[in-house]
Amino acid sequence: MNASRLLLLFATLFVAASAFAQSGNPADAKKAYVHRLQLADRVRVDVYQEEELTRLARIDARGIVNLPLIGELTIGGLTVVEAQDLIQRAYQDGRFLRNPQITVSVEEYAPREVSIQGQIRSPGRYTLPIESTFTVVELVTKAGGITDIGKGTEVSVTRVMPDGTKQVFKVDVDNVIKGRRSAGKIDDNTLLLLPGDIVYVPERLI
Repeated sequence: MNASRLLLLFATLFVAASAFAQSGNPADAKKAYVHRLQLADRVRVDVYQEEELTRLARIDARGIVNLPLIGELTIGGLTVVEAQDLIQRAYQDGRFLRNPQITVSVEEYAPREVSIQGQIRSPGRYTLPIESTFTVVELVTKAGGITDIGKGTEVSVTRVMPDGTKQVFKVDVDNVIKGRRSAGKIDDNTLLLLPGDIVYVPERLI
């Protein structure tokens, strides 16, 4: 994967995270949710009145689809609307079509899973909802809650970034549940889970 494609994918994922972070209310975040195309999503690309250019394609591990005439194009991390605009410009810039009308739809969503480990009552892997967001507190609740010896003030979220590096975020789940904020820690409402995230609840030192 060349540097420009890597930077594009990296940037689009951070745009998504920044947009989520602007909402202080999980309900508002869910209303504002817009699906961004994921690796292994299967998409249909229709070109109006150009049936021979219509394609069903799966986004590969590089975030790329291969389309007639224009070849490889990076759409991983983009919204459907952004992907449509990008494909349209590619057909125009290559002078293949004068005024293409592109429709992109997701035919099959890639598995979107996260895992939770440590001092949680039901550790394991959980599927993220497809058309809405999911927070750390919601995952903790779905997994049965933190055990009696779990440290809810230091829940960590490990995320693998598009360039292969890892970032670890700390979330004070206890204070979020109680409606308080902790200085220096991420509010759960501003850190929405992404596919592949690993959540860990440490043991409380007695």
